[in-house]
Amino acid sequence: MRHTSPLQVALAALAGFFGLALHAQQPAASDAKPSPDVLIFTNGDQLTGHLQSAAGGSIVFASDMAGTLTIGFDKIKELRSGDQPAQFALLKKGVPVDKKHPAPEGTAEIAGGNVLIHPDTPAQNTSSSSTPASVPTKDVDYLVAKDEFDRQITHKVGFFHAWNGTATGGATLVRSTTTNNTFTAALNLIRALPTVPWLLPRNRTTLNVVETYGKNSTPTDIPAIPGVPNPTITTLSSIFHTDSERDEYFSPRVYALGDLSFDHNYAQGLGFQQVYGGGVGWTVIKDAKQELDLKADIHYEKQQYITSSINGGPSPAVTPSVNLIGSTIFEGYHRTLPRKMVFTESLNVLPAFNIAKDYSANATASLAIPVFKRLSASVTTTDNFLNDPALGYKKNSYQFITGVTYTIH
Repeated sequence: MRHTSPLQVALAALAGFFGLALHAQQPAASDAKPSPDVLIFTNGDQLTGHLQSAAGGSIVFASDMAGTLTIGFDKIKELRSGDQPAQFALLKKGVPVDKKHPAPEGTAEIAGGNVLIHPDTPAQNTSSSSTPASVPTKDVDYLVAKDEFDRQITHKVGFFHAWNGTATGGATLVRSTTTNNTFTAALNLIRALPTVPWLLPRNRTTLNVVETYGKNSTPTDIPAIPGVPNPTITTLSSIFHTDSERDEYFSPRVYALGDLSFDHNYAQGLGFQQVYGGGVGWTVIKDAKQELDLKADIHYEKQQYITSSINGGPSPAVTPSVNLIGSTIFEGYHRTLPRKMVFTESLNVLPAFNIAKDYSANATASLAIPVFKRLSASVTTTDNFLNDPALGYKKNSYQFITGVTYTIH
């Protein structure tokens, strides 16, 4: 028989004691899954799953059996939270929400035509602080996940983030008796903060750049000399425009703005035009499908013209530069059409106060037709009007452009 010392007996007893103590501290294992949310329809049918969000008079409910569904409040009799319900923030219609005006937060239930928000309060809090907020379903604007809501309220977006827009390119090449190359490129960017529709707009920044460059080479009518190419006449065209605007909202539809723009239009003898202004804007219509904006500013404008030769004369004709004080009256419309097509239209009229004849205007309309993922086929028409162009140039400059557009998110 093996001899066991008193020391070994004592150590074994001590190990057994600590093993029992640790086992007593560990919770009993449970294979039971937390119960889901239960949705009861007005006709008595039930669906289990998890509440995701609410907007536009409907909730988004994720069910393992039926998938993700959008269900109107009028179809819901009751929604009961499960064992581990998600936390939400409730936003009421017509009630602004910011750091100074917090939204009710907690677990959400629906009963008796109301959405109830039960605050997640510690046990030591008073009973009054845990009283649920009750809001009629007709007054509910959004129900947002609490984590996302807190992030949008407190997060500061860097300048290079949250930009959306489009990049467009097109080209026309002709190789025959006449050689012609025309290239068009455009970049349209917008950054609207906050980036979610359930918070009041704070500011908006836009940046647009458009360039059309063309080169046409045409041989003269001089008879060809063997071994010597005919002289050619080369014509260049360049139409460039860029503008930027910053809007600061002081109500959901009205904002102050600062804007600037630069233009060069060889077709009208305009060497360089610069505009700096400030004014106000009004969003007349804004919903999920369309937006209409009206704006007006007071600005300083300078126009410098290209030195030209009239009727082939030896001495150039110089059109003097002008300094203008004027206004920009703007109308812009954006609409999403069926099949995700997008129509955009804008009109600018620029009267001059100090020199009445030096007014100008421009209008643009475009249609983008989705082709593949972020790529679209685009058609754009633009008309620039300069009432007092350089000597020898026409007042109108019209373009019809087809190209490919890439959507930036």
